Amino acid sequence: MKWNRAALGCLPCAAAIVLAGCARKAAPPPPEAVPVTAARVERRDVPVEVTAIGHVEPYSTVAVKSQVSGTLLSVGFTQGQDVRKGDLLFEIDPRPFRAALDQAKANLARDRAQAHNAAAEIERYEGLVQKDYVTREQYDQVKANAEALASTVKASEAAVENAALQLSWCTITAPIDGRTGGLLVHPGNIVKANDDNPLVVINQVRPVYVTFSTPESSLAELRHGGAPLPVTAAPPGDPSRAKTGVLTFLDNAVDPATGTIASKATFANLDGALWPGQFVNVIVVLKTEPGAIVVPSPAVQTGQNGSYVYVIKADSTVESRPVGVERTQGTLTVVAKGLSPGEQVVTDGQLRLTPGVRVEVKKPSETVS
Repeated sequence: MKWNRAALGCLPCAAAIVLAGCARKAAPPPPEAVPVTAARVERRDVPVEVTAIGHVEPYSTVAVKSQVSGTLLSVGFTQGQDVRKGDLLFEIDPRPFRAALDQAKANLARDRAQAHNAAAEIERYEGLVQKDYVTREQYDQVKANAEALASTVKASEAAVENAALQLSWCTITAPIDGRTGGLLVHPGNIVKANDDNPLVVINQVRPVYVTFSTPESSLAELRHGGAPLPVTAAPPGDPSRAKTGVLTFLDNAVDPATGTIASKATFANLDGALWPGQFVNVIVVLKTEPGAIVVPSPAVQTGQNGSYVYVIKADSTVESRPVGVERTQGTLTVVAKGLSPGEQVVTDGQLRLTPGVRVEVKKPSETVS
């Protein structure tokens, strides 16, 4: 077969077209976008806080003891019961003390009668001594006897008051509002006056104190002298049960061994959620920093040169940007420099990122692999 020159001239062109088509097919596809989650840089008012471990203490504690000795007749409460001030707690057999009161009253009546008679004798002897019917010495003796009987009356009156007081102590009432502890004696027992062992211990739990230690560096804010600083306390691992109180006490010296200050906050504790002896997580709000620049804490990464974040640019690529971290506040990090409000930063998926990589922002509910 013979080829004409025109056909032979087209062969190089056809080959070039085929090679160009093969070259286009062999070009690698563009890299896929890396899925990430992201958040906006915001400007917020952020509180400045101090955290500590606190210990719940009763507002006041009273160890109830008997002031007289005798047989315990009855108990007016059950163990662990809430009582109000003035509620009946114990009753001791009052009969010996009532008899002592009756005897003291009888002695007082006798002494008053004798004192009255002695006063009358003074009046009689005043007239007699003026007429020299009796000597001055006799008059002075009658007068001294009357004065002695008047003093006896006062002593008898005091004895009556003491007997009445002893009788009143047979009825023991709650000195404060609070919750009773374990009952240490039962009806029929003999109780002793001012025994070392109390009959019951009452803790006032509305309100309560929470004691904790704060660092010396916070002393200026703690002593600012304005409105009481708000304090929250929550059981460990359960911030949803946090209660709010106010700082009410700062110790008068810094502990040189620890560099901390003993502090107390008062909580109303109306629902009884805080229990004496319980350990709680304490947060003291020292002040509020207005207009702070914040990002979610997971956005901040730590590298060899310090802290940095991945910022998503307008073309959906990322850049690594160093930032100055001021502090962490809960789930947020306060950034002192490096970011501006409105910028978008990566919060999850940073392990697959390098500067210039294109990303696809997923919803937080979507899985980032």
